Amino acid sequence: MRALVFQHIAIEHPGILRDFMAADGVAWDAVELDEGQPIPPLEGYDALLVMGGPMDVWQEAEHPWFVAEKAAIRRWVTELRRPYLGLCLGHQLLASALGAEVGPGKPEIGVLPVELTEAGRKDRLLAGLPATLQALQWHSAEVKALPPGGVALASSPLCPINALRVGDKAWGLQFHVEVTRVTVDEWGEVPAYACALDASLGQGALPQFRAAAAVAMPGFNAAAKRLYDNFMGAVRGA
Repeated sequence: MRALVFQHIAIEHPGILRDFMAADGVAWDAVELDEGQPIPPLEGYDALLVMGGPMDVWQEAEHPWFVAEKAAIRRWVTELRRPYLGLCLGHQLLASALGAEVGPGKPEIGVLPVELTEAGRKDRLLAGLPATLQALQWHSAEVKALPPGGVALASSPLCPINALRVGDKAWGLQFHVEVTRVTVDEWGEVPAYACALDASLGQGALPQFRAAAAVAMPGFNAAAKRLYDNFMGAVRGA
């Protein structure tokens, strides 16, 4: 089994999912799109993971590689029909690539509750997760409407489409499941993220955020393992 990973900034990688893939014997190749690395032929891969990043999906003029990335996502999901997992920006890219509106939203930053919808409670990716889970959020844009064939799987007070599925093999999660004990500190060094954090939670909020994430980390990691196992079940089934 081989997975392809689209990255948009070096520090937003698969995180703890790397450990799960290593233990599972899953090989994976990362493409750092913001550094101009080309997208390889898709046919050689069984799964596509698309990570987060500080840019917005509508900034194609500033980040012209978005055009090729969205085309690759669209082909992966609609033609190859292979399993897709998008996190944060990757969630938004799934929606945008399939024609749905993504735009500025109310900033959602911190350790916050996410509520599974009725469809989410029955979804194979989210099977085994609590109906309300604590998740790490760090975003200021949102999916405004579902793409054709999309189903909302989770919501929060500030972001009604916090997770979605298209068809039976493509998932997007607005929240982060890949986090590790160093994630908050690393992301806090990204200027766009630091500014959003201070604007949302107040100046000097990073230590408070770090402490809250540390307390929640065992739950984050347990949820990540469950999601990983469920996703890989879909990959093996495909």
